[in-house]
Amino acid sequence: MLENKKKFTKRSESEKKIINNRLNRIEGQVRGVKKMIKEDRYCDDVLIQLSAIDKSVKSLANHILENHMQTCVLNDLENGNYEIIDEVVNLFRRFQ
Repeated sequence: MLENKKKFTKRSESEKKIINNRLNRIEGQVRGVKKMIKEDRYCDDVLIQLSAIDKSVKSLANHILENHMQTCVLNDLENGNYEIIDEVVNLFRRFQ
């Protein structure tokens, strides 16, 4: 079983910028939905925007997951840390 050690991921400034831009966009979408609720907008319109937020969050999660697989997981495997496979399996379970 994996220990619960605190790990860190060193990201490049360009990667941080990409992630932060996407998070800012998601924040804007959430603020938009809050405004829609305040303005009593039609449920269908709100639900469409919530669906767009869901897709944005999933897209960002997939971006980070892909980067994780290509960097962190690969590095661990190259260094003989095969416990990373259990971590990845558990991570995929959370995505279900």
